Amino acid sequence: MMPADGGQLAIAADAASTATPPTPDDLGERLIALAELSLERLRDEWRRLHRGAPPPQLSRDLLRRSIAHRLQEEALGGVPPAVQRRLASLARTRATDGEPAAAPTAIRLKPGTTLVREWHGRTYTVVVLEKGFEHEGRRYASLTQLARVITGAHWSGPRFFGLLRRAKPAIATSQGAADAR
Repeated sequence: MMPADGGQLAIAADAASTATPPTPDDLGERLIALAELSLERLRDEWRRLHRGAPPPQLSRDLLRRSIAHRLQEEALGGVPPAVQRRLASLARTRATDGEPAAAPTAIRLKPGTTLVREWHGRTYTVVVLEKGFEHEGRRYASLTQLARVITGAHWSGPRFFGLLRRAKPAIATSQGAADAR
């Protein structure tokens, strides 16, 4: 006996929940097929992807969205390991003291600090103010704004002025040893 939907639901169900991970080429088809799945089939797909039961009160829409996200991760790659480690670290910090972990802070510049940058043979000197920066008698709200004026192109101001911290183990180790003295 043919199902009332002409077999389309069975085809959609098979396309959405095959045992093989999706490829970027068939991802679109599998995401579209999710819209046709019943709540029970979505729960089955959740169990297959997450290797556990879905939360009982999760709506059909949220199940579908979560499954779609997981399929995209499988096909296109998920969160990079470094980001996963950082998120886990933030979660552990929150779990131990109950307070949200502070976001990493940018390098703080004290008013009066002078930044010097050479660009195309010319030396640029910038003074850090209480609110903003000064260069050649003009005030700028951000280093990025100033970097654009100097270069004529969009730059990250902190990067242009060499203020980003870079992870260099050899330097960090020797600097850490010097700080410890």
